[in-house]
Amino acid sequence: MQPFDKQALVNLDQSFSYSEYEALIDRLLAENKTTGPDQDPKMVSYTQLNQVRMTRIARTTTLLPEVQQALAELTRSLQWIVLTEAWCGDAAQNVPVLAKITEASAGKIELKLLLRDENPNLMDQYLTNGTRSIPKLICFDANTGEELGTWGPRPDAAQELYRAFKANPTGTKKEFIQNVQLWYAKDKSASMQQEIAQLLCSWQ
Repeated sequence: MQPFDKQALVNLDQSFSYSEYEALIDRLLAENKTTGPDQDPKMVSYTQLNQVRMTRIARTTTLLPEVQQALAELTRSLQWIVLTEAWCGDAAQNVPVLAKITEASAGKIELKLLLRDENPNLMDQYLTNGTRSIPKLICFDANTGEELGTWGPRPDAAQELYRAFKANPTGTKKEFIQNVQLWYAKDKSASMQQEIAQLLCSWQ
């Protein structure tokens, strides 16, 4: 039996570069909309907040030396497919950093963003504990199409916060989400960058 080709589920006709993704968010917010089928005002509000986060993170993020070294030593061309949505707080924190890493790769990494809710068949191949959690990075060899690995939806330390809250909820969900965003603010993408650096070394 032939192995299941997950890359066959990737529809690049629906993909965005990071700049195109930013432009999409700008255009939707101008119409008081967001990505995905849920157009509840609170989802639009999340997107407005995320737009500010993304702009700040893109402007202030500095790549760690271990990421720069891993990029310099990368010997193969990679294609990164990232499932995301504009209203997702974790995506707002992590996708700009992934974009910055690809920009610094000197053309070795191509980043393509896909909207989760427009690509359910692909998303369902990469569930996290049975949920469609995003962002989800899928790494392919750009020349052979071989799947090399995944990352996401968030750094391990942040994921542990989610596990602990699910196991023993304390406070409201809104308070919990605020605490996670505070964690991101303190971490300044260091945890995520360290994890990506390790993966880049394994994807040589």
